[in-house]
Amino acid sequence: MLMRVPVRMLCAVTQAGPVLQGYTKMNIQTIRTAQSCAVEARLAVQEFHAAVVQANMALVIFFCSSEYDLDVLAAEMNRLFAGVQVAGCTTAGEIGPAGYRSRSLSGASFATDSCVAVGGLLRNLSQFNIAGGRDFAQTLLQQFESKAPQANSDNSFALLLIDGLSIREEPVAHALQYALGDIVLFGGSAGDDQKFIKTFVFNEGRFYSDSAVLILVNTPLPFTIFKTQHFISTDERLVVTEADTSKRTVKEINGLPAAAEYARLLGIDVLDLNPLRFADSPVVVMIDGTDYVRSIQKANADGSLTFFCAIEEGVVLRVAHGVNLMKNLEQAFDKIRAEIGMPQLVIGCDCILRNLEVSQNGLKDHVGKIFQRNHTIGFSTYGEQFHGVHVNQTLTGIAIGTVPQPTAETRDV
Repeated sequence: MLMRVPVRMLCAVTQAGPVLQGYTKMNIQTIRTAQSCAVEARLAVQEFHAAVVQANMALVIFFCSSEYDLDVLAAEMNRLFAGVQVAGCTTAGEIGPAGYRSRSLSGASFATDSCVAVGGLLRNLSQFNIAGGRDFAQTLLQQFESKAPQANSDNSFALLLIDGLSIREEPVAHALQYALGDIVLFGGSAGDDQKFIKTFVFNEGRFYSDSAVLILVNTPLPFTIFKTQHFISTDERLVVTEADTSKRTVKEINGLPAAAEYARLLGIDVLDLNPLRFADSPVVVMIDGTDYVRSIQKANADGSLTFFCAIEEGVVLRVAHGVNLMKNLEQAFDKIRAEIGMPQLVIGCDCILRNLEVSQNGLKDHVGKIFQRNHTIGFSTYGEQFHGVHVNQTLTGIAIGTVPQPTAETRDV
C-alpha cells in the first residue's frame, strides 16, 4: 500500500516492503522505496533518507535529476547513509512511488536480510578495453562469492549503471556479461535531463563521469529479469553498407545514402525526418531469435543517420512500428505477477524515448500509475542493457517478489 506524505509539491512518497511472515530470518520489512520532489538537494536527500532508513541496510540505490547540486547531494548522502553501500546515477526522468516524474530523487533501501550486495566502480571508459573489463568483473565476482558463497545464477543478478554519453555501453556490457557467466546483467545509461552534455554515476561517495557502476546482488527472494518493447518488426530490410562505428553513424543503407533510404522505406520525404518519426519507426536487429531496438538519434546534413546504439557494417536491420505502449506495459507486468506474484519491488530502466512518447500522447500520468501499482522505481535512460546487449526504446528491469525461496533452514519452519 502506498503511503502519501503531503510535503513539498505533494511528491515525497514512501513505500515499505511487505512483512514476510513465517520465516525466522525474514520477518522484517526488507525493501523500502521513496521519492522526493524537493527542489533543494539537501532537503531531497533528507526526505528520501527519512522514508527508506531501516536497521542493517545492505544497499541503497537512487536515481536523481542532474538539475540538483550534485556535490551537495553527494555530501548529504554520505552523511546520512554513513557506512552503507550507496550507488546511483543521474537521469532524464525518475520513476518512484510518486509516479513518472522529472527533477526528483527516487530509490530504495535493502535490509541485510533481503540481500548481499557488492559494488564496484569502473573508471576511464574512454580507454576501456575488453580484457580490462573482464578482469574488473572477475575481481568483483570473487569478492561477491566470498561474501555470498551460496550465490549462483538462480539467486543472483547484476545491475549496471553507466555514463550515458560514453558511447561505450556495447563493449562494457558485453565484457561484463561474459565475465559474469550465467549471472544475468541488466541496467541503464545515465541521463542529464536531455541536455546531452554530461552524465554521472555515483559510487564510493562521489559522482563520476566516464564511468560505470556494477552491483552484484544475491537474494533469497524470487526475482525475474525482464525486457519489454512495444514494437513489431516488418519485412522491410535495411542492410548497413557503410558506417562509422566510433560515432554510431550510418552513412549508407542498401548502398544508398542512409537518411534517404530510411525515409523511402517509411514512405516519406527525407526532409520530414524528425525525432517523432524516429520514435514511431525505429529499426530492430535480431540476436538469437530476439528483436532488439536500435533507435535513430538524428538525421545529419550529409545524409547520414546517427544512432543511440552502435551499428556495424553488414548488420541487417528491419523497420519496426509501434503497438499500444500502455497495453504492452500492462501485459509485461501481468507476466511478472504470474511468475513471482505481486512484486515487492521493480527496478526499471526506461528509455527516454518512451518517456517522450507517453508525454507527447498525454499518457504520462496513466503510465505512472501502472508503475505505482507494481511498486516500480527507476529512471528514464539514454540506453538500456539486457543480458549484455545495449538497446534503445526498451524497458529493462528486475522484479523482486515477496516470499523467500525455500531453503533447508526455512523448509523446517
